[in-house]
Amino acid sequence: MEAVLLSIHLIVAIAMVVAILLQRSEGGALGIGGGQGGMMTARGAGDVLTRTTKWLAIVFLANSLALGWLAANNRSEDAVLQEAIQQDKEEGGSQLPEIPTVPEDG
Repeated sequence: MEAVLLSIHLIVAIAMVVAILLQRSEGGALGIGGGQGGMMTARGAGDVLTRTTKWLAIVFLANSLALGWLAANNRSEDAVLQEAIQQDKEEGGSQLPEIPTVPEDG
């Protein structure tokens, strides 16, 4: 489930970047874009791209929330770690030697 949501998230993010970059510059802050040539008409293309960007942003946000919810409620990895710790305690400790420490000056 997470792999599907992550794939959708990646596709939506790329599509949103493309939709934002295709939009006509309104303010001309950098002096680029905003030429008279457009895809359909200047107004029609702007409306389509604006609506597309809006819906892509909504899907992106919903997908982000779903991924966050799944990550918060997915306790399978924690259960595996807890099981390993419990098994280690039952067997009488770790099989690895202890790491030597640096002696204190004194």
